[in-house]
Amino acid sequence: MSMIESLQLSSAASVIISMSLILLSGFLMTRITKLLRLPNVTAYIVAGILMGPFAFNLIPQSFVERSAFLPDIALSFIAFGTGEFFKLEVLRKSGAKVLVITVMESFVTVVLVFLLMYCILGLSLPFSVVLAALSAATAPASTMMTIRQTHARGDFVDTLLQVVALDDVAGLIAYSVAVSIAESSLSGRGFHIQELIRPILTNLGVILLGGLFGLFLRALLSPGRSKDNRLIVAISLLFGFCGICTWLDISPLLGCMMMGAVYSNLITDEDKLFKQLNYFSPPILLLFFVRSGISFDLSALFSQSGAIGAVPLLGVGVAYFLMRMAGKYSGAYLGCRMTGKDRKVRNWLGLALFPQAGVAIGLAALGARILGGEAGNALNTVILSSSILYELIGPGCAKLSLYMSGAYSDKLEEMVDVSETDENGVPKTNVQLLIERINKIQEELPDHSMPEDERAFTEGAEEWYDLYHGHFRMHQNRH
Repeated sequence: MSMIESLQLSSAASVIISMSLILLSGFLMTRITKLLRLPNVTAYIVAGILMGPFAFNLIPQSFVERSAFLPDIALSFIAFGTGEFFKLEVLRKSGAKVLVITVMESFVTVVLVFLLMYCILGLSLPFSVVLAALSAATAPASTMMTIRQTHARGDFVDTLLQVVALDDVAGLIAYSVAVSIAESSLSGRGFHIQELIRPILTNLGVILLGGLFGLFLRALLSPGRSKDNRLIVAISLLFGFCGICTWLDISPLLGCMMMGAVYSNLITDEDKLFKQLNYFSPPILLLFFVRSGISFDLSALFSQSGAIGAVPLLGVGVAYFLMRMAGKYSGAYLGCRMTGKDRKVRNWLGLALFPQAGVAIGLAALGARILGGEAGNALNTVILSSSILYELIGPGCAKLSLYMSGAYSDKLEEMVDVSETDENGVPKTNVQLLIERINKIQEELPDHSMPEDERAFTEGAEEWYDLYHGHFRMHQNRH
């Protein structure tokens, strides 16, 4: 019995207090991980484990069961935000090469993990195929954090960001096919070619529906719409789309990506919707990741799950952790070689693709429902435990890859490009060059007075405040 259950509270009080404890514990844990320069996702998962049944046992199991909708909602926010990066003008420039690299690194990783799990370790087909599909997804948070910290730039950074954005699309497609294979195997009816076509057609339908929602969102968010109403409309459509996908038992990820991509490509003026959503979504994502940590079955790591095979789950987790890294590195290397990428990009791109968290954890929660029982619990345990390890090594690997590829440097003369001669062709002195480089770096530094997403949210709040008090003053004047 958890601590909250022992208080014999009402159902509503239990849920509210559980949410309060989860939010507070997630925040407090980030104070610790921030000192260690680790991503927030790691803090949330660790906080969940500490609050779960294998540590302090604070949160009742009933809350975990009643909040089964959180993975779908969290995935919707993550996917919609990812859609912002699918700008057509960017994809036209290097889309073909990036697509080849993404397909290769995802395909090689999925194949290697599946062969290891099914052919070498002898695990069950449903578990092996779903776990292999999840290996394709990556987590860009720690990589992007490192890029911002180092001010890295160049072809390596551009390629990395585009591959990471497309990675989750490849992961979802692989997951959809894997789930169909797993369901066919579990039902005992065997696998047919129709089972491969069905998820592809389903995902095409979801993409089309997501595109229509993106058009509808753009139509509703007219230029004269207030910022608070923009946020309300966007969240309502995201929830609506997520609800439809949950009703049809389909992942909302691909459709929400298309919804965000369509909206992003249709806007012609400066729009702060994505920044407002980024400011609104952290509590939802925190609840989801902490809940995932609470669901983490620590004892399962040291036991043998008969539902998936004869190998202890700890061995499965270690094997998955190492093989996925090998697949990401070798697949990225082959993809870069096929597209003629520079040697530095080819040698170090795979190193920055190791982190795995958000999308993989969300899809693992959905996959666990399909596998059910011990197999579903084992899938969640492997993904969560490996995600913690990936997030621990991710920032270091990303920084090493950026440094080795020459994307950033500690030497001032290599950090910014300035002309070494003036307009008359006369060479500049070392002092002049130094001053120009310092001024250029200063211009590129972000404004730290208030984060951009926080400023967007604050402006919306101020607009609402002015509107409310304007009506209030009018009402007073009438009386």
